[in-house]
Amino acid sequence: MIDFWTWSTPNGRKVSIMLEELGLPYRVHAMDITQGEQHAPEFVEVSPNHKIPAIIDHDTGMHLMESGAILIYLADKCGRFLPREGENRHRVMEWLMWQMGGFGPMLGQAHHFLTFNAGKAPYAEERFHGEAKRLYQVLDNRLADNLHVAGEYSIADMAIWPWASRFEWQRIDLDHYPNVKRWYLEIASRPAVQRGYHIPRQVNEIPLP
Repeated sequence: MIDFWTWSTPNGRKVSIMLEELGLPYRVHAMDITQGEQHAPEFVEVSPNHKIPAIIDHDTGMHLMESGAILIYLADKCGRFLPREGENRHRVMEWLMWQMGGFGPMLGQAHHFLTFNAGKAPYAEERFHGEAKRLYQVLDNRLADNLHVAGEYSIADMAIWPWASRFEWQRIDLDHYPNVKRWYLEIASRPAVQRGYHIPRQVNEIPLP
């Protein structure tokens, strides 16, 4: 059994999609980050950075925070969605790191300035909208010759897709990125992605350990 702390954010959805794809048993703890629940001392023991997502794998006793680290751990645990070795593994890691270092953080800033604080900082709006469009073009170029970002469907796709699912918050028109649109719709059709997207349920009945 895996305990999983999350909220309805792109980073949280990466892990719920992965858990659904793997079919692993897990319990959801909804952490309302709008109310500061992530700062509770009990949660900080699991996630020292005060951020969701985080897990405890009771099979191994492993505590993990950071969505990318959790995806790698779960993939290695189950032997799925991340090759064990060689160039294919490195390619998945390359695009996972691209998401963790660029696509996620820059789009997060786009959400902040373009959606939640529109009109307050025109320079920031221009900067992060421009960077969002640049990153979508990088992704579109990659997908021109690849069905998925790193060959077969992998944790790289699971990491990138939830951020792309908020394209409207980033003022992105997917019609301008036809390869991204094709990829986006294909992944959106996966039953596990549809289930994982709607986690967390509001089910805080299980106390923190």
